[in-house]
Amino acid sequence: MTNETRRNWKPATAMVHAGTMRSPYGETSEALYLTQGYVYDTAEGAEARFKGEEPGFIYSRYANPTVDMFEKRMCALEGAEDARATASGMAAVAAALLCSAKAGDHVIAARALFGSCRWVVETLMPRYGIEATLVDGRSLDEWKAAVRPNTKLFFLESPTNPTLEVVDIAAVAEIANEAGARLVVDNVFATPLQQKPLELGAHVVVYSATKHIDGQGRCLGGIILSDEAWIEEELHDYFRHTGPSLSPFNAWTLLKGLETLPLRVAHQTQAAARIADHLARHKAVSRIIYPGRDDHPQADIVARQMTGGSTLICFDVKGGKDNAFALLNGLDIIKLSNNLGDAKSLITHPATTTHKNLTDEARETVGILGGTLRLSIGLEDVDDLIEDLDRALAKAG
Repeated sequence: MTNETRRNWKPATAMVHAGTMRSPYGETSEALYLTQGYVYDTAEGAEARFKGEEPGFIYSRYANPTVDMFEKRMCALEGAEDARATASGMAAVAAALLCSAKAGDHVIAARALFGSCRWVVETLMPRYGIEATLVDGRSLDEWKAAVRPNTKLFFLESPTNPTLEVVDIAAVAEIANEAGARLVVDNVFATPLQQKPLELGAHVVVYSATKHIDGQGRCLGGIILSDEAWIEEELHDYFRHTGPSLSPFNAWTLLKGLETLPLRVAHQTQAAARIADHLARHKAVSRIIYPGRDDHPQADIVARQMTGGSTLICFDVKGGKDNAFALLNGLDIIKLSNNLGDAKSLITHPATTTHKNLTDEARETVGILGGTLRLSIGLEDVDDLIEDLDRALAKAG
């Protein structure tokens, strides 16, 4: 078999070819290996493989040829040394955090997080004796003030879900380094095409591959990327023994998604920028947050660390929840769903869906109000999407 792992390719080329292993049949598409286990020529060969003295696969909970191709292709895109693919984005987040922390350790996280990520930090980790502190991710002073002698991990997402706050990754990474801690970044909203956390100083990057990487509403998946030493010393045993592994079929589906990722993200970002500008001028909209606009609260950081805007828009409808619901119920093309990064444009009301478990005070602190909506732009014609929004906004008053 050949393994194409060149790293000097441009992203569009890498997303088609990187990591490909071909069987003796020379198939064009990546092979799908639906197997649980593997056979060995001899007992001595099995022993050598389990000792790590001989290369090869042992069990698909640990590694699988199709999953391996997906991991290598993501490494080529992200610029990472190694990776482990997981069954979902939340499996990636939980594994990345829990494999590096133990009872008595301390974690600092930005408070603007996806609801399930915040649950892992605020609720799950303390059950195992891991202390957690939430800070305003935009405030470097708060990151610094929260550091303790036992601080081991920093965790953030940027842009944030759903209000698209942007955190200065390089500056936070510097604080983490000074504290002897590792910075884990959830890079889902930026995609690996528009932001490179590892290049900015982050130590670990996680993705929900369910979002843009698949991008067509077909399967779940996640991935953790870092340097080879951390993967082997911290993540590998946790991953091997707890089993959050990605199925080979989903890995194959995600490989197909990666082939078109640059095309989809480019179209979606261009369309989102135009729609954000349109919404900003609409009389029924009281707030618009889009990383590609000059009025974004952290526009200077966006310019430094991102190469594109976003495929997502956050905006507030005047009149609160009632008018937001009226808009949602008035849409035709844009579908009501809590997913994002899809070929279909999707919209959700975070206060009653993705962030419903936060207290009213916690939601208000991170800018999620009754009229707040998160809009994920798909591949439809942008003029049709604008007309759909205008009709729905009229119904929203």
